[in-house]
Amino acid sequence: MAITPERVLSIQSHVVFGYVGGKAAVFPLQCLGYDVDVVNTVNFSNHSGYGRFGGHKATASELDTIFEIMENNELLRPTRLLTGYIPGAEALSVVEKLATKLRQSKPDLIYLLDPVLGDSGRLYVAPDVIPIYQRMLPLSTIITPNWFEVETLTKTELKDMASLRRALEILHKEYRVPHVVISSLPLKPWLASALPPSILSSQSEDTSHLLCISSSLPDASNSCTSIPIIHAQCVPLIPGYFSGVGDLFSALLLAHFHPDSKPETIHATPLSLAVSQALTKTHAILLLTHSQSQTLPEHEKLPTDDELDEADPLRKTRRMKGRELALIKGQNLIRGVGLPQVWEMIRWDCFWDC
Repeated sequence: MAITPERVLSIQSHVVFGYVGGKAAVFPLQCLGYDVDVVNTVNFSNHSGYGRFGGHKATASELDTIFEIMENNELLRPTRLLTGYIPGAEALSVVEKLATKLRQSKPDLIYLLDPVLGDSGRLYVAPDVIPIYQRMLPLSTIITPNWFEVETLTKTELKDMASLRRALEILHKEYRVPHVVISSLPLKPWLASALPPSILSSQSEDTSHLLCISSSLPDASNSCTSIPIIHAQCVPLIPGYFSGVGDLFSALLLAHFHPDSKPETIHATPLSLAVSQALTKTHAILLLTHSQSQTLPEHEKLPTDDELDEADPLRKTRRMKGRELALIKGQNLIRGVGLPQVWEMIRWDCFWDC
Protein backbone atom coordinates (compact mmCIF):
# COMPACT_ATOMS: atom_id res chain seq x y z
CA MET A 1 0.00 0.00 0.00
CA ALA A 2 1.11 3.60 -0.52
CA ILE A 3 2.99 4.71 2.59
CA THR A 4 1.62 8.27 2.42
CA PRO A 5 -1.25 9.67 0.32
CA GLU A 6 0.09 9.88 -3.22
CA ARG A 7 -1.28 10.70 -6.63
CA VAL A 8 -0.24 9.09 -9.89
CA LEU A 9 -0.65 10.74 -13.28
CA SER A 10 -1.07 7.87 -15.75
CA ILE A 11 -0.63 8.68 -19.46
CA GLN A 12 -1.19 5.68 -21.72
CA SER A 13 -3.66 3.85 -23.94
CA HIS A 14 -7.26 2.97 -23.10
CA VAL A 15 -9.52 0.17 -24.33
CA VAL A 16 -13.23 -0.22 -23.68
CA PHE A 17 -13.03 -4.01 -23.40
CA GLY A 18 -10.17 -5.87 -21.77
CA TYR A 19 -7.09 -5.03 -19.77
CA VAL A 20 -4.17 -3.39 -21.54
CA GLY A 21 -2.61 0.06 -21.11
CA GLY A 22 -4.39 2.11 -18.51
CA LYS A 23 -7.02 -0.59 -17.98
CA ALA A 24 -4.22 -2.90 -16.79
CA ALA A 25 -2.50 -0.23 -14.69
CA VAL A 26 -5.06 2.02 -13.01
CA PHE A 27 -7.05 -0.58 -11.06
CA PRO A 28 -3.93 -2.18 -9.50
CA LEU A 29 -2.64 1.26 -8.50
CA GLN A 30 -5.97 2.06 -6.87
CA CYS A 31 -6.00 -1.31 -5.10
CA LEU A 32 -2.65 -0.35 -3.59
CA GLY A 33 -3.86 2.98 -2.25
CA TYR A 34 -3.02 5.49 -4.98
CA ASP A 35 -5.29 8.16 -6.41
CA VAL A 36 -4.85 8.01 -10.17
CA ASP A 37 -5.45 10.76 -12.73
CA VAL A 38 -5.89 9.16 -16.15
CA VAL A 39 -5.01 10.62 -19.54
CA ASN A 40 -5.84 8.38 -22.50
CA THR A 41 -3.45 8.54 -25.45
CA VAL A 42 -5.76 6.33 -27.51
CA ASN A 43 -9.38 5.29 -27.01
CA PHE A 44 -9.97 1.94 -28.72
CA SER A 45 -12.71 -0.67 -28.57
CA ASN A 46 -10.19 -3.41 -27.68
CA HIS A 47 -6.49 -4.12 -28.17
CA SER A 48 -5.08 -4.71 -31.65
CA GLY A 49 -4.43 -8.42 -31.00
CA TYR A 50 -8.10 -9.07 -31.74
CA GLY A 51 -7.46 -8.17 -35.38
CA ARG A 52 -10.47 -5.84 -35.54
CA PHE A 53 -10.51 -2.70 -33.44
CA GLY A 54 -11.70 0.87 -33.72
CA GLY A 55 -11.47 4.23 -32.03
CA HIS A 56 -9.17 7.21 -32.20
CA LYS A 57 -5.78 8.46 -31.09
CA ALA A 58 -5.48 11.61 -29.02
CA THR A 59 -3.85 14.44 -30.96
CA ALA A 60 -0.98 16.50 -29.65
CA SER A 61 -3.32 19.48 -29.43
CA GLU A 62 -5.85 17.55 -27.35
CA LEU A 63 -3.19 16.36 -24.92
CA ASP A 64 -1.71 19.83 -24.65
CA THR A 65 -5.13 21.30 -23.86
CA ILE A 66 -5.79 18.72 -21.15
CA PHE A 67 -2.45 19.39 -19.47
CA GLU A 68 -2.82 23.17 -19.76
CA ILE A 69 -6.30 23.27 -18.20
CA MET A 70 -5.26 20.87 -15.43
CA GLU A 71 -2.34 23.15 -14.63
CA ASN A 72 -4.52 26.28 -14.70
CA ASN A 73 -6.93 24.62 -12.29
CA GLU A 74 -4.06 23.55 -10.01
CA LEU A 75 -4.91 19.90 -10.67
CA LEU A 76 -1.55 18.91 -12.10
CA ARG A 77 0.22 17.92 -8.89
CA PRO A 78 1.19 14.24 -9.09
CA THR A 79 3.78 12.69 -6.80
CA ARG A 80 4.35 9.96 -9.39
CA LEU A 81 4.19 9.85 -13.18
CA LEU A 82 3.56 6.78 -15.32
CA THR A 83 3.76 6.88 -19.12
CA GLY A 84 3.12 4.02 -21.52
CA TYR A 85 1.97 3.70 -25.12
CA ILE A 86 1.98 7.06 -26.92
CA PRO A 87 1.45 6.68 -30.69
CA GLY A 88 3.29 9.37 -32.57
CA ALA A 89 6.10 11.87 -32.28
CA GLU A 90 3.91 14.96 -31.91
CA ALA A 91 1.90 13.50 -29.03
CA LEU A 92 5.04 12.15 -27.38
CA SER A 93 6.68 15.58 -27.63
CA VAL A 94 3.78 17.04 -25.64
CA VAL A 95 4.28 14.40 -22.96
CA GLU A 96 8.02 15.14 -22.98
CA LYS A 97 7.27 18.82 -22.37
CA LEU A 98 4.97 17.93 -19.49
CA ALA A 99 7.46 15.51 -17.92
CA THR A 100 10.18 18.16 -18.14
CA LYS A 101 7.95 20.73 -16.45
CA LEU A 102 6.93 18.30 -13.69
CA ARG A 103 10.55 17.29 -13.11
CA GLN A 104 11.62 20.94 -12.82
CA SER A 105 8.83 21.85 -10.41
CA LYS A 106 9.14 18.66 -8.36
CA PRO A 107 12.68 17.24 -8.46
CA ASP A 108 11.72 14.26 -6.28
CA LEU A 109 8.94 13.17 -8.68
CA ILE A 110 9.05 9.41 -9.21
CA TYR A 111 8.69 8.87 -12.95
CA LEU A 112 8.33 5.38 -14.41
CA LEU A 113 8.80 5.59 -18.16
CA ASP A 114 7.78 2.52 -20.13
CA PRO A 115 9.27 3.21 -23.58
CA VAL A 116 6.71 1.31 -25.65
CA LEU A 117 8.40 0.93 -29.02
CA GLY A 118 7.75 -2.64 -30.08
CA ASP A 119 8.65 -6.27 -29.48
CA SER A 120 10.13 -9.31 -31.20
CA GLY A 121 12.08 -7.17 -33.65
CA ARG A 122 9.09 -5.10 -34.78
CA LEU A 123 8.27 -1.46 -34.06
CA TYR A 124 4.74 -0.61 -32.93
CA VAL A 125 5.36 3.10 -33.44
CA ALA A 126 6.84 5.37 -36.10
CA PRO A 127 10.67 5.51 -36.11
CA ASP A 128 10.64 9.26 -35.34
CA VAL A 129 9.44 8.39 -31.82
CA ILE A 130 12.78 6.78 -30.92
CA PRO A 131 14.90 9.97 -30.56
CA ILE A 132 12.18 11.58 -28.43
CA TYR A 133 12.23 8.65 -26.03
CA GLN A 134 16.02 8.93 -25.92
CA ARG A 135 15.65 12.60 -24.92
CA MET A 136 13.14 11.64 -22.24
CA LEU A 137 15.29 8.96 -20.59
CA PRO A 138 17.19 11.44 -18.35
CA LEU A 139 13.84 12.63 -16.96
CA SER A 140 12.95 9.17 -15.67
CA THR A 141 13.43 7.49 -12.30
CA ILE A 142 12.78 3.98 -13.60
CA ILE A 143 12.47 2.59 -17.12
CA THR A 144 10.97 -0.78 -18.06
CA PRO A 145 12.04 -1.61 -21.62
CA ASN A 146 11.79 -5.11 -23.06
CA TRP A 147 14.69 -6.83 -24.84
CA PHE A 148 13.91 -5.23 -28.22
CA GLU A 149 13.44 -1.77 -26.70
CA VAL A 150 16.80 -1.96 -24.92
CA GLU A 151 18.46 -2.78 -28.23
CA THR A 152 16.60 0.02 -30.01
CA LEU A 153 17.30 2.73 -27.43
CA THR A 154 20.98 1.86 -27.00
CA LYS A 155 21.68 0.74 -30.59
CA THR A 156 23.24 -2.37 -29.08
CA GLU A 157 22.40 -5.91 -30.12
CA LEU A 158 22.12 -8.09 -27.03
CA LYS A 159 24.10 -11.18 -28.03
CA ASP A 160 26.45 -11.84 -25.08
CA MET A 161 27.29 -10.58 -21.59
CA ALA A 162 29.55 -7.85 -22.96
CA SER A 163 26.74 -6.36 -25.03
CA LEU A 164 24.28 -6.60 -22.12
CA ARG A 165 26.75 -4.77 -19.86
CA ARG A 166 27.33 -2.18 -22.57
CA ALA A 167 23.61 -1.55 -23.01
CA LEU A 168 23.10 -1.01 -19.27
CA GLU A 169 26.13 1.30 -19.14
CA ILE A 170 24.65 3.39 -21.96
CA LEU A 171 21.31 3.68 -20.16
CA HIS A 172 22.91 4.58 -16.83
CA LYS A 173 25.85 6.73 -17.92
CA GLU A 174 24.89 8.31 -21.24
CA TYR A 175 21.17 8.69 -20.55
CA ARG A 176 21.51 9.06 -16.75
CA VAL A 177 18.71 6.62 -15.89
CA PRO A 178 18.95 5.69 -12.17
CA HIS A 179 16.98 2.43 -12.36
CA VAL A 180 16.51 -0.01 -15.24
CA VAL A 181 14.27 -3.08 -15.20
CA ILE A 182 14.09 -5.61 -18.05
CA SER A 183 11.28 -7.92 -17.08
CA SER A 184 11.23 -10.60 -19.77
CA LEU A 185 14.62 -11.61 -21.13
CA PRO A 186 14.59 -14.92 -23.05
CA LEU A 187 16.93 -17.34 -21.31
CA LYS A 188 19.33 -17.77 -24.23
CA PRO A 189 22.34 -20.10 -23.76
CA TRP A 190 24.88 -17.30 -23.33
CA LEU A 191 22.72 -15.70 -20.66
CA ALA A 192 21.90 -18.93 -18.84
CA SER A 193 25.58 -19.93 -18.74
CA ALA A 194 26.52 -16.64 -17.07
CA LEU A 195 23.93 -16.83 -14.30
CA PRO A 196 25.10 -17.87 -10.82
CA PRO A 197 23.54 -21.05 -9.37
CA SER A 198 21.56 -19.00 -6.85
CA ILE A 199 19.57 -17.51 -9.74
CA LEU A 200 19.62 -20.34 -12.29
CA SER A 201 18.08 -23.26 -10.44
CA SER A 202 18.03 -26.75 -11.94
CA GLN A 203 14.37 -26.19 -12.80
CA SER A 204 15.08 -23.08 -14.89
CA GLU A 205 17.90 -24.35 -17.10
CA ASP A 206 15.83 -24.24 -20.26
CA THR A 207 14.02 -21.87 -22.58
CA SER A 208 10.70 -22.30 -20.77
CA HIS A 209 11.80 -19.62 -18.33
CA LEU A 210 12.24 -15.86 -18.61
CA LEU A 211 14.79 -13.75 -16.77
CA CYS A 212 14.00 -10.49 -15.00
CA ILE A 213 16.95 -8.14 -14.43
CA SER A 214 17.03 -4.95 -12.38
CA SER A 215 19.94 -2.54 -12.43
CA SER A 216 20.06 0.20 -9.84
CA LEU A 217 22.58 2.96 -9.22
CA PRO A 218 23.48 3.12 -5.52
CA ASP A 219 24.04 6.88 -5.84
CA ALA A 220 21.62 8.34 -8.36
CA SER A 221 23.21 11.78 -8.03
CA ASN A 222 26.53 10.48 -9.37
CA SER A 223 25.54 8.26 -12.27
CA CYS A 224 28.89 8.65 -14.01
CA THR A 225 30.94 6.90 -11.32
CA SER A 226 28.52 4.62 -9.44
CA ILE A 227 28.60 0.92 -10.27
CA PRO A 228 25.04 -0.36 -10.79
CA ILE A 229 23.76 -3.08 -8.47
CA ILE A 230 22.29 -5.99 -10.42
CA HIS A 231 19.53 -8.33 -9.24
CA ALA A 232 17.88 -11.09 -11.25
CA GLN A 233 15.34 -13.90 -11.04
CA CYS A 234 14.06 -16.65 -13.36
CA VAL A 235 10.33 -17.30 -13.62
CA PRO A 236 8.50 -20.07 -15.50
CA LEU A 237 7.05 -19.10 -18.85
CA ILE A 238 3.27 -19.54 -18.84
CA PRO A 239 2.01 -20.94 -22.17
CA GLY A 240 -0.18 -18.85 -24.40
CA TYR A 241 -0.50 -15.24 -25.52
CA PHE A 242 -1.30 -12.49 -23.00
CA SER A 243 -1.72 -8.75 -23.58
CA GLY A 244 -1.17 -5.96 -21.05
CA VAL A 245 1.42 -7.86 -19.00
CA GLY A 246 4.04 -5.12 -19.29
CA ASP A 247 1.49 -2.45 -18.37
CA LEU A 248 0.48 -4.39 -15.25
CA PHE A 249 4.10 -5.02 -14.27
CA SER A 250 5.07 -1.35 -14.65
CA ALA A 251 2.12 -0.18 -12.55
CA LEU A 252 2.92 -2.66 -9.77
CA LEU A 253 6.59 -1.69 -9.87
CA LEU A 254 5.75 2.00 -9.57
CA ALA A 255 3.33 1.29 -6.72
CA HIS A 256 5.88 -0.69 -4.69
CA PHE A 257 8.92 1.52 -5.31
CA HIS A 258 9.77 3.55 -2.22
CA PRO A 259 13.26 5.04 -2.68
CA ASP A 260 13.68 6.07 0.96
CA SER A 261 12.77 2.68 2.41
CA LYS A 262 15.44 0.73 4.27
CA PRO A 263 15.59 -2.91 3.09
CA GLU A 264 15.70 -5.45 5.91
CA THR A 265 18.12 -7.69 4.01
CA ILE A 266 21.64 -6.45 3.33
CA HIS A 267 21.70 -7.45 -0.35
CA ALA A 268 18.37 -5.84 -1.27
CA THR A 269 17.72 -2.36 -2.63
CA PRO A 270 14.48 -0.36 -2.82
CA LEU A 271 14.35 -1.23 -6.53
CA SER A 272 14.93 -4.99 -6.05
CA LEU A 273 12.22 -5.12 -3.39
CA ALA A 274 9.75 -3.36 -5.69
CA VAL A 275 10.64 -5.60 -8.62
CA SER A 276 10.16 -8.70 -6.44
CA GLN A 277 6.65 -7.54 -5.55
CA ALA A 278 5.79 -6.63 -9.15
CA LEU A 279 7.20 -9.88 -10.52
CA THR A 280 5.43 -12.01 -7.91
CA LYS A 281 2.04 -10.38 -8.39
CA THR A 282 2.24 -10.25 -12.18
CA HIS A 283 3.14 -13.94 -12.32
CA ALA A 284 0.29 -14.79 -9.92
CA ILE A 285 -2.21 -12.89 -12.09
CA LEU A 286 -0.95 -14.71 -15.19
CA LEU A 287 -1.32 -18.09 -13.48
CA LEU A 288 -4.87 -17.16 -12.51
CA THR A 289 -5.63 -15.95 -16.04
CA HIS A 290 -4.23 -19.12 -17.58
CA SER A 291 -6.18 -21.30 -15.15
CA GLN A 292 -9.34 -19.38 -15.96
CA SER A 293 -8.75 -19.77 -19.70
CA GLN A 294 -8.50 -23.56 -19.33
CA THR A 295 -12.11 -23.70 -18.13
CA LEU A 296 -13.49 -22.04 -21.28
CA PRO A 297 -15.56 -23.96 -23.82
CA GLU A 298 -13.48 -25.76 -26.44
CA HIS A 299 -14.50 -23.36 -29.24
CA GLU A 300 -12.93 -20.51 -27.23
CA LYS A 301 -9.60 -22.34 -26.78
CA LEU A 302 -8.81 -23.02 -30.43
CA PRO A 303 -5.08 -22.75 -31.30
CA THR A 304 -3.73 -19.95 -33.49
CA ASP A 305 -4.19 -20.60 -37.20
CA ASP A 306 -3.76 -17.55 -39.42
CA GLU A 307 -5.74 -19.02 -42.31
CA LEU A 308 -8.67 -20.11 -40.18
CA ASP A 309 -8.59 -16.87 -38.19
CA GLU A 310 -8.80 -14.86 -41.40
CA ALA A 311 -11.74 -16.90 -42.63
CA ASP A 312 -13.56 -16.57 -39.29
CA PRO A 313 -12.48 -13.43 -37.35
CA LEU A 314 -14.60 -14.45 -34.35
CA ARG A 315 -12.35 -17.48 -33.92
CA LYS A 316 -9.51 -15.16 -32.96
CA THR A 317 -11.79 -12.86 -30.97
CA ARG A 318 -12.97 -15.70 -28.73
CA ARG A 319 -9.40 -16.79 -28.11
CA MET A 320 -8.26 -13.26 -27.21
CA LYS A 321 -11.29 -12.65 -25.00
CA GLY A 322 -10.59 -15.75 -22.98
CA ARG A 323 -7.05 -14.60 -22.14
CA GLU A 324 -7.75 -11.10 -20.88
CA LEU A 325 -5.95 -10.52 -17.58
CA ALA A 326 -8.01 -11.67 -14.58
CA LEU A 327 -7.50 -8.44 -12.64
CA ILE A 328 -10.87 -8.26 -10.92
CA LYS A 329 -10.87 -11.89 -9.90
CA GLY A 330 -7.25 -11.50 -8.79
CA GLN A 331 -7.58 -8.23 -6.87
CA ASN A 332 -6.63 -9.92 -3.58
CA LEU A 333 -3.41 -11.09 -5.23
CA ILE A 334 -2.71 -7.48 -6.21
CA ARG A 335 -3.18 -6.51 -2.55
CA GLY A 336 -0.77 -9.28 -1.53
CA VAL A 337 -3.30 -11.75 -0.16
CA GLY A 338 -2.96 -15.45 -1.02
CA LEU A 339 0.10 -15.19 -3.27
CA PRO A 340 1.16 -18.73 -4.24
CA GLN A 341 4.89 -17.97 -4.35
CA VAL A 342 7.24 -15.03 -3.85
CA TRP A 343 9.80 -14.47 -6.59
CA GLU A 344 12.59 -12.70 -4.76
CA MET A 345 15.15 -10.82 -6.82
CA ILE A 346 18.64 -12.16 -6.06
CA ARG A 347 21.84 -10.11 -6.05
CA TRP A 348 24.09 -10.87 -9.06
CA ASP A 349 27.43 -9.85 -7.57
CA CYS A 350 29.67 -11.01 -10.40
CA PHE A 351 27.61 -9.44 -13.20
CA TRP A 352 30.23 -6.85 -14.13
CA ASP A 353 33.23 -9.22 -14.13
CA CYS A 354 31.96 -12.76 -14.73
